Amino acid sequence: MSYAGDVSPSQAWQMLSQDKPARLVDVRTRPEWGFVGVPDLSGLGKKTMFLSWQDYPAMQINAAFVAEVAKAIPDKDAPILFLCRSGARSKAAAMALTAAGYSHCFNVSEGFEGALDAEHHRGRAGGWKAAGLPWVQE
Repeated sequence: MSYAGDVSPSQAWQMLSQDKPARLVDVRTRPEWGFVGVPDLSGLGKKTMFLSWQDYPAMQINAAFVAEVAKAIPDKDAPILFLCRSGARSKAAAMALTAAGYSHCFNVSEGFEGALDAEHHRGRAGGWKAAGLPWVQE
């Protein structure tokens, strides 16, 4: 496997709650953080790391991503959970950090908003928000 695996938002919350070195990296873009909301880890005494996998608006891969995560999280054995909108960018980020020598990189598979529901809306059919986990609007 090219990364440690996929976890649901609820499993991610459990890992963040129970494993002191576990970190959450939100790889979405600044507009997503501002308009859609962000995970709130304050109840756990933790802060989410915000670092875009792709630079907005061109959506090109952030060439400094791996180096910036490595600078902020030097422990290559620390569990790192990557979160995006629906699980695609976060999976790519988990794979990139695993390739850089990190051993416990997880993809939050449903992301922050989850998949589209029958009415073509996100945030109801899966994801961090639909799981009822803490989040705030910036």
